[in-house]
Amino acid sequence: MNGTVRLHELYQQYHQQVQFLSIYIREAHPVDGWWLGRRLTRKAFRMFFPRASMEHYDPKTIEERRAVAGECETALQYGIRTYVDDMDDTVNTTYAAWPTRLYLVGLDGRVVYAGGLGPYGMKPAELKDAIDIYLRSIE
Repeated sequence: MNGTVRLHELYQQYHQQVQFLSIYIREAHPVDGWWLGRRLTRKAFRMFFPRASMEHYDPKTIEERRAVAGECETALQYGIRTYVDDMDDTVNTTYAAWPTRLYLVGLDGRVVYAGGLGPYGMKPAELKDAIDIYLRSIE
C-alpha cells in the first residue's frame, strides 16, 4: 500500500460499513508515571509525539479519566467518538491495548486484526488492508 493512511481518513472512507470506536484506556504517559524531567520529556514529546499530551496525571476517578479522554479526543481530531474504559481497565486488560492499539473485530466478535503496540506499531495502512480483506470476505 502506498502513501500514509490516517485514522480520520479510514473513518471517512469506511464509517458506513464499519463501526469505529475509540476507547480511552489508562493514561499512556502520565506526569506521575515515567518521567525524564520536564525539559527532556517535552523535547521527546515534541519530536516523537507532537499531538500527545504530557500534562496529565494518571486519573484516579472515572470523572478525571473522562475529562482527560475528552481533551485527547479534541487534540487528536480523528472525528471518531471516544468512549472511556472503566477504572478496572476492563477493555485494556481484555485487549492488551496499552499504550495504543488498533483492532478490527468481526461481526462474530473475533479479532480479525490486532495492530502492534503504539505509537510505532500503530499502522493505519495495515488496518485499511485488513478492513478491505474483511469486507470482501463477508460480501
